Amino acid sequence: MAKKATAKKKTTAAKASSKSDDFRSLSADELNTQLTSFKKEQFNLRFQRANGQVENTGRIRVLRRDIARIQTVLTEQLRAAQTKA
Repeated sequence: MAKKATAKKKTTAAKASSKSDDFRSLSADELNTQLTSFKKEQFNLRFQRANGQVENTGRIRVLRRDIARIQTVLTEQLRAAQTKA
């Protein structure tokens, strides 16, 4: 059973790095646009959750993590630009 759990964790980590790599390939403007749309969606889902109307509760968690990934990539890009200057 331990082997199955280990294999499952590895695939989850691979998915996360894949999303991060996708975000790293975007420009800062594209990332900011995507970040804005994710935050709007998160805002709407928070209201739906408060009213008991949210259908996919897992989407809230995914959005929160995607927002964090984008913010991390933006910070990395900013620091890389500062070290080059």
